[in-house]
Amino acid sequence: AVIGSGVLSLAWAIAQLGWVAGPAVLIAFSAITYFTSTMLADCYRAPDPVTGKRNYTYMDVVKAYLGGRKVQLCGLAQYGNLVGVTIGYTITASISMVAVKRSNCFHKHGHRDGCHTSNNPFMIAFACIQIVFSQIPNFHELFMASPIVAAAMSFAYSSIGIGLSIAKVAGGAHARTSLTGVAVGIDVTSTEKVWRTLQAIGDIAFAYAYANVLVEIQDTLKSSPPENKVMRRASLIGGRPPHSFYVLCGCMGYAAFVYDAPGNFLTGFGFYEPFWLIDFANVCIAIHLIGAYQVFGQPIFAFVEGWCRDMWPENKFITREHPIEVPFVGVYYLNLFRLVWRTTYVIITAIVAMLFPFFNDFLGLIGAASFWPLTVYFP
Repeated sequence: AVIGSGVLSLAWAIAQLGWVAGPAVLIAFSAITYFTSTMLADCYRAPDPVTGKRNYTYMDVVKAYLGGRKVQLCGLAQYGNLVGVTIGYTITASISMVAVKRSNCFHKHGHRDGCHTSNNPFMIAFACIQIVFSQIPNFHELFMASPIVAAAMSFAYSSIGIGLSIAKVAGGAHARTSLTGVAVGIDVTSTEKVWRTLQAIGDIAFAYAYANVLVEIQDTLKSSPPENKVMRRASLIGGRPPHSFYVLCGCMGYAAFVYDAPGNFLTGFGFYEPFWLIDFANVCIAIHLIGAYQVFGQPIFAFVEGWCRDMWPENKFITREHPIEVPFVGVYYLNLFRLVWRTTYVIITAIVAMLFPFFNDFLGLIGAASFWPLTVYFP
């Protein structure tokens, strides 16, 4: 839930902010996230944090404690964030798949070869995979959506990125870094510096924007000992490794690339060799995001389908389940509305990703739009 694709842009973010503001912003966001996480832990039950009624989702918590229009604002922020994340994951996964193809091309033809490859075929392939997976009932029980797989994949590609950055720093002399990051001059105007700084802060915010899933995580805990005490301790202990990874990825990536730090430090080809290791890291990213897309997409699917069933309970197109016998699997219940709606959603996210295939900019936008309401304001 914590270490995700946001870690890939931190080297670029630190390069924009420099050695003073970069680590300071990372520490500030970590502290803010921990503080608000402890408040959310006490809000899981209402009105008493130990004996009160359970709130199963983030929106339930907002409804129990704040109510009124704030519930609608929370829903808008939360589901808007989920939509943005699914689009961002489509962009990121396709870039990683392209990087595998380009890495092999560079290894075969040399680094001077352009090896230009369009992202669109890989976005279409990713969308086709998601269309199939979106129709699978109980997707969360499958291997691809397992938290263990997500943790293993994110740990693998983050560790590879850190290791390659350390090797690059140790390998020889590089341009000097600075306390203030990218300097205003010939290549960067003062206006661009401001926008890059704001985008860098948005990228860091995206990396820390996981507060909206903490209530659902707490809902999996047993009632003894009290969930809020366990969750407080988990937030303190569990938050340290991700923060350490963020600092290492950001700072070591900046030290390795200086001002040439790519937006995605595993696909921007700051590294060329060992090509097989870079390929493995990008495959890990793609595998992680195939499952993560569904983890973030399923709540959107469920919300729209539940709303439609409540609005039109007599509509057979929406409510009727058609049993289909599938060899070696059993009976699969096909719902035509679910088939059309989920397929349409995946296609729309893929089209938006094709229109705006900008990894860094999109992550910064999502982080800027979601961090304040979901991580700060509502808690």
